[in-house]
Amino acid sequence: MRFPSSIFVSVSLFTAETTAALYLSSTYRSAGDQIWQGLTLLFTLVPSVLVQLTLTFIHRDLSRDRPLILLLHILQLGPIVRCLEAFCIYGSVGRVEEPYVSITRKKQMPRRGQAEEVERQVGQAEGKLFTHRAAFARTSVIQAFLGSAPQLTLQLYICVLQQGVSIGRGTLMVISLLSIVYGALRCNILAIKIKYDDYEVDVRPMAYVCIFLWRSFEIATRVVVLVLFSSVLQLWILPVVLLNFLVFFLYPWILFWQSHSPFPENIEKTLTRVGTTIVLCMLTFLYAGINMFCWSAVQVKLSDPDLINKSQNWYRMAVYYMLRFVENASLLLLWYIYKTDIYKFICAPLLVLQLLVAYAIAIFFMLVFYQFCHPCRRLFSSSMTQGLWDCSSLLCLMCSSGSPQNRPMMKEAPTPSAPKEPATQRPHDTACMCGASDEV
Repeated sequence: MRFPSSIFVSVSLFTAETTAALYLSSTYRSAGDQIWQGLTLLFTLVPSVLVQLTLTFIHRDLSRDRPLILLLHILQLGPIVRCLEAFCIYGSVGRVEEPYVSITRKKQMPRRGQAEEVERQVGQAEGKLFTHRAAFARTSVIQAFLGSAPQLTLQLYICVLQQGVSIGRGTLMVISLLSIVYGALRCNILAIKIKYDDYEVDVRPMAYVCIFLWRSFEIATRVVVLVLFSSVLQLWILPVVLLNFLVFFLYPWILFWQSHSPFPENIEKTLTRVGTTIVLCMLTFLYAGINMFCWSAVQVKLSDPDLINKSQNWYRMAVYYMLRFVENASLLLLWYIYKTDIYKFICAPLLVLQLLVAYAIAIFFMLVFYQFCHPCRRLFSSSMTQGLWDCSSLLCLMCSSGSPQNRPMMKEAPTPSAPKEPATQRPHDTACMCGASDEV
């Protein structure tokens, strides 16, 4: 049984970020910055409450008689208690005899076109530990994109306005960035395990390194671009953020409406239709929050029983990164045009170039991961390079077909002419034509 290191990392980031945010909010209160204090606490407490609700929902504590656990969740201490419970389960393995075991069947990665199926016994303790890992993987994503990402954006915006970085603010920004990158990494691993649930997936260290570099460059670049744009055009940042959010929030619902599928009823038996709708709205809300800052590896599909799109769509990924690159470049161009005197000590063209190159590096590491380091790349129905190439060719074809040079021209009507008399053919020409036809 593997050591529950992912649970320890999730709880450590959650505790460190909450502590740093509470300390920073106290410094804002001492300085009289009530607005910054309120926003810092908002981006700390709201994701914390959502994390407590998620842990309670996954472990189904509402239907069990565990009042102490519920009280600790109300006090926002649920992740710490769950972490201690997971380590107690891990420590008790081998000391207590399992009352029963279950048998799971997993396929191994195909070698020479054949995939062998392997049976494995799973004890009760290992099953409980698996539930803890799954719960903390989901809470890490919630904490990252509904708490850490807005928190990092806010603190970086304050640094730009005050033209300085304090120790408390810098510490919170570093922890928030690590939390976001870790949440995106868990989202990638979660997507792989959901899509290839029938296979025994083994993620190698090089894959973790590629995902970490890919997500670090992508998220850091996106946050810096949003902060730079909002520092010079404060009112226009709201339409940009709302448009991005509404597009990704409504996109799964539009696909669900077009599919004419029945309303999902198998999420939880104890939930009513209203409760199911709230859960689905929260899921699409999280999906929109992820896509605001980076590409979501888990694609929501409300018409699927598992609510996840298990097919690999290279076209959607290519379109996302193309549009996001254009959007970042446009926001940077507007920042460069309307930049104020607070940026007079910064070489603006060099900063724009560095940010665009950083985003291109993120795309490079993403391509390396899917082409060489993905644990299930042998199961891809189509090559990623071929899919992206076909997508770019399609976009180029659409652009070229819309250009004025390729539009059909109106042909002029031919002028009537006098009928020509049939020409008399010479014997030599007739002989040449007959000879040509004989050769053919």
